[in-house]
This record gives sequence, structure tokens and C-alpha cells, in this order.
Amino acid sequence: MLCHRNSVMVLNKKVVVVMPAYNAEKTLLQTYQEVRNQACVDQVILVDDCSRDRTFQLARTLDEIIVHKHDRNLGYGANQKSCYRLALKHRADIVIMLHPDYQYTPQLIPAMAHLVACGLYHCVLGSRILGGYALKGNMPIWKYISNRALTAIQNLLIQAKLSEYHTGFRAFSRQLLQRLQWQEFSDDFLFDNQFLAQTHWFGYQIAEITCPTKYFPEASSINFKSSVRYGCGCLMTSVAFRLAKLQLTALPLFPSNPPDEDEIRKAVS
Repeated sequence: MLCHRNSVMVLNKKVVVVMPAYNAEKTLLQTYQEVRNQACVDQVILVDDCSRDRTFQLARTLDEIIVHKHDRNLGYGANQKSCYRLALKHRADIVIMLHPDYQYTPQLIPAMAHLVACGLYHCVLGSRILGGYALKGNMPIWKYISNRALTAIQNLLIQAKLSEYHTGFRAFSRQLLQRLQWQEFSDDFLFDNQFLAQTHWFGYQIAEITCPTKYFPEASSINFKSSVRYGCGCLMTSVAFRLAKLQLTALPLFPSNPPDEDEIRKAVS
């Protein structure tokens, strides 16, 4: 267990780290300890999606953490929805979503939180691609190639310049979480992609920060079949985005009259 310590607020903003967990027993403690070592973190929330291991039992032994468990496995997207509902309920100003599998270093939490707190960005991504850290961290070559190819196509369709859309390390402002319709997004892995697509559709700028990453047997990873299904879903989302921009279709994910920058500024002020 960790001893209680006082947090250091980032520009008077409450920083809450949420961890959507599934079978993370082997990596949870190390991730949690490093998260709590970041002085800017005010609260940690973990949602266990009915893991088959002892993730939930271990989480309940940790200090200064809110733990919630789904009665049945609802999916990765549904897990994040529970995380964000709890974070907003606990008055988070900045929400950091971090996978508890220790692929991503929690040491970047202060930097990501500051980018949101100062008002420059409402969304910040920890990118495995910037700086070449993906291959250095032993990302499987097929995952790397798929990531780069899928990202290139998505950037073309969405007219963005992100290095990747698929990271499990993200920071959001409270305002963004209140503005987006994430409750209606997919309950599966496609949730992440829909979140970024609608963020871009509504006119919010997305920042990226170089993030070292590491792949090892205990780290979570979706299988090849799920990866193919996810990739197809991402492409469909991006195509829908482009068709909506061309006013050739209308979908709830991409409203026909998205707010302009002035409307967004008023909505989140």
C-alpha cells in the first residue's frame, strides 16, 4: 500500500486518472504506484470489466483509489464510459485515461495534464509512434505496419495530421467530456476512434506527446481477428466522416451542423 500524500494541483485543476482494466492483475500494482508518484494526480479510478483474474481484488487493497466492477464483461468502450461517468461525478477538471497494463509510462501524466490545464488543448494523446518508440518498445512489426497504414488513410479522410489514433494513453478536459456524445459510442474497441473522430468533427485541436512504450507478455493486446475487425471499423468511421463533410450522408456521430469555434468556446466556458 502507498502512504497518503498531498497532491499538487495543476493550475487549480483536479486531475483524475482513470484506468479501464481487464485481466490486469500482473501489471496493475506497478502502474498504480507510478501513477500515484505523480504529484499532480488527485484521484485514481479503476473500473474492472469483470476480469477473469484477481484485478478487482487487488485494486481494492490499494490506497486512495475508487474501484468499480461490472457484473459482466461489457467491452472496452463500455468500460471507458463507466470511467468517465465516475470521473465527472467526482468533479474532475482533467481526466487522464491510462491502460493499467504498464505499456505506457505514467511519468508523462504531468506534461499531458499541463497541456490541458493551460487551455491550449482539450485532448492530448501519448503517441507511441512519435520518436520511433513503438519499434524500440518491441511493438510487433505487423501491428506497427497496420498502425501506420491505418493512420495514413484516416489522416487523409479526416484531414488531420496525427501520428496515431490507437494509443491507450489520453488526456481530456472536463469540457470536452461534457461536449462529446461518448455515451452513444461503441461499447467495443472502436470507442477510441469514434471519440477522436467526433473531437475533430467538433473543431477541437488534438495534441500529441512522445510516449515511450513497451510490449511484454503481461501487457494487454487484442488478437489478430479483433484487430482486423477494429481496423475495418476505423476505416468505416473515417469514410463516414468524409461523406458527412461532403454532406452526402447524415449520421448521429457527425451532426450536419457541428458547432463552430465560437460556439464551442461558449459551450465549454
